[in-house]
Amino acid sequence: MFGITLNNRKPIHEQLTERITELVLSGVLEAEAPLPSVREMAAELGVNPNTVQRAYSELERAGVTYSVSGKGRFVTHDTAAVKDARKKEEMKRLGESVRELKRLGCERDEILRECEKIFAREDVQND
Repeated sequence: MFGITLNNRKPIHEQLTERITELVLSGVLEAEAPLPSVREMAAELGVNPNTVQRAYSELERAGVTYSVSGKGRFVTHDTAAVKDARKKEEMKRLGESVRELKRLGCERDEILRECEKIFAREDVQND
């Protein structure tokens, strides 16, 4: 479930952070669900515990998880806030992409047609 790719160019802690965030946003990891301990996760993935600790710290800073002293780490109860923050990030990236397309000479209608195609595809999930 928490799989990472060791030969990926992206650092392992980033892969783990992104994977757990995806699982939370998709509902696979539900609100208040516990995460494996740092040691358990490190053993499962075959990585250094410091790598898992770094990912867990980033998840907590991002509001995806929280920790309870002596109890462990848990998925936030406010998954809607996590989703909203992610939407804002993606809209910013979309804005950057649109600006770059305009710079490259793409017309407004061309960009909108491409957006319509993307929305029309069956593989895009609507929440």
